[in-house]
Amino acid sequence: MNNKFDALKVADDSGEEDNSDSPPRPPPKPGPGEHPLQYNYSYWFSRRTPGKQTTSYDQNLKLVASFASVEQFWMYYSHLVRPGDLSGHSDYHLFKDGIRPMWEDSANKSGGKWIIRLKKGLASRCWENLALAMLGEQFMVGEEICGAVVSIRYQEDILALWNRTAYDQVTTSRIRDTLKRVLNLPPNTIMEYKTHTDSIKDNSSFRNTDVFMRF
Repeated sequence: MNNKFDALKVADDSGEEDNSDSPPRPPPKPGPGEHPLQYNYSYWFSRRTPGKQTTSYDQNLKLVASFASVEQFWMYYSHLVRPGDLSGHSDYHLFKDGIRPMWEDSANKSGGKWIIRLKKGLASRCWENLALAMLGEQFMVGEEICGAVVSIRYQEDILALWNRTAYDQVTTSRIRDTLKRVLNLPPNTIMEYKTHTDSIKDNSSFRNTDVFMRF
């Protein structure tokens, strides 16, 4: 029997309520003997069902779990369906606890995201490498990193890394260069950047981006 946690069930369970108006959750804490992360994180999931009346993005966003240690991360991660095995229009979001994966969140609204489009079959490996780099503070940009998203689509899969300050070019360039290294991207990989302000204007995450190419 497959013991992977069915993330799709989270999004489809009519009994699962959105948490935006719920009382604040107590922050997760490392257990005895566990290795604490520098920041606490939360795992979110969303899915859009083709042909189904769509709810708002906020309502479709479901909190899966929050964690504060390396051991807690692996406990949840090992029971989640891998991104490459998800179907349809699905997204995993891994964000610092207290930051909702929404453009309008106070931590995100002045920021943007680096975007990498992947051929099918690469999402699971690249997502794990990105998650471990983020939790392990490999980007070395202080509190700039807000979170990461892997988006499963029909023709391609997309990684996005969100940061707080879109117009700090030194920081965004450092994030870009670290992304290339931790993902071991091939030469001439196209990387795109888009501010959340522009995403709000055109109501799109991945259209009308600024394109950068690795030489």
